[in-house]
Amino acid sequence: MSVELTYLLYAVILLLVHILVQATLSDLSKGIGWALGPQDEAREQNVIADRVQRALRNYLETFAAFAALALLLAVNDISTDLSASGAALYFWARVAYIPIFVSGLPLVRSVAWFASIAGLVMMILAALGGPAAG
Repeated sequence: MSVELTYLLYAVILLLVHILVQATLSDLSKGIGWALGPQDEAREQNVIADRVQRALRNYLETFAAFAALALLLAVNDISTDLSASGAALYFWARVAYIPIFVSGLPLVRSVAWFASIAGLVMMILAALGGPAAG
């Protein structure tokens, strides 16, 4: 399995863990009785649960692009140092993003987000066979 597909597998695992953590924190913040019931009335969640939910939403905004790029590279049998580094950068930046977002560090959060986008751009450049690919 290519490095890019390996990181896609890791990214799916991260997604599942992120969903479970978000749902658990949200339910605990709103109350177990509410979580186990029909959830008819809206309830606010605490600030940490809300941040984890926003971080998950942000992750979902880039996950499809990462998955598409990893699959495109695999189908076309393109795996370069650039694409592998891009996949690794995307994944590890997304891992770092979660605790950074939850802690409320605004500038550091933006750096982690831009790093994940840089990883996607690296994968795009490798797919296009640009001068930096190889």
